[in-house]
Amino acid sequence: MTSIYDVIRRPIVTERSVAAAQEKKYTFEVDRHANKIEIKEAVEKIFDVKVASVNTMNFKGKTRRRGYTSGSTAAWKKAIVTLTADSKGIEFFESFT
Repeated sequence: MTSIYDVIRRPIVTERSVAAAQEKKYTFEVDRHANKIEIKEAVEKIFDVKVASVNTMNFKGKTRRRGYTSGSTAAWKKAIVTLTADSKGIEFFESFT
């Protein structure tokens, strides 16, 4: 990876992820080639928090049709980051609760 800001693409804000934020679990879309260690380091440096664990999921692109032509959406990776009990929360997600 070139930068920690290339690892974390965007936060995922859904009802489920906002509810999990109360338990200090935060959801992000991350680079497909990033591993758990790189994700942990990026979140700790960007948000100044302490990460307890990282769970990742890979999603394949879905097939889509537009008339005769068919293609697929982009494949992507999701990471659920759990913070330690003594760590402060991520302010971005706090505004949704």
